[in-house]
Amino acid sequence: MPDLLTPTAELLDGETVLESFQGDRSSYIRTNTWIAAGAMAVGMGILWAVGNPYVWTGAVGGLAAVVVRAGYLMSDELAVRWDLTNQRLLGPGGRAISHTNIAELNKLGSFVQVVTKNGDKHLIKYQTDPQATMAAIERVMNGATT
Repeated sequence: MPDLLTPTAELLDGETVLESFQGDRSSYIRTNTWIAAGAMAVGMGILWAVGNPYVWTGAVGGLAAVVVRAGYLMSDELAVRWDLTNQRLLGPGGRAISHTNIAELNKLGSFVQVVTKNGDKHLIKYQTDPQATMAAIERVMNGATT
């Protein structure tokens, strides 16, 4: 399983890892807290819309669902690592994105979305500072080596 969570691509000639990006525990908890709040509101809204007199149970159900899911997935999500090299962005499961193939970088909450020129989308999740992650990738794409 660890091979699925970290880069497995072989480094090319002259390629070196400059920086690694891994999920942050507090960002994971903060993101899932917002998801839980949304799930609670949606659950209550659905029960209210159908006329259920126990609307509060929607909040309990939404919270429970997100807490169980977040607890179950936390160790795997926080073990995922992306490596930024002087030539590519290497991700879990053998993902390898050449700097020249990156079309855009987007911030989605605590995630950085990497969009390739052929339309593939990848997420670097639960970053403490997604802007800093994007800046590091852009710096290396523009030729910096640190």
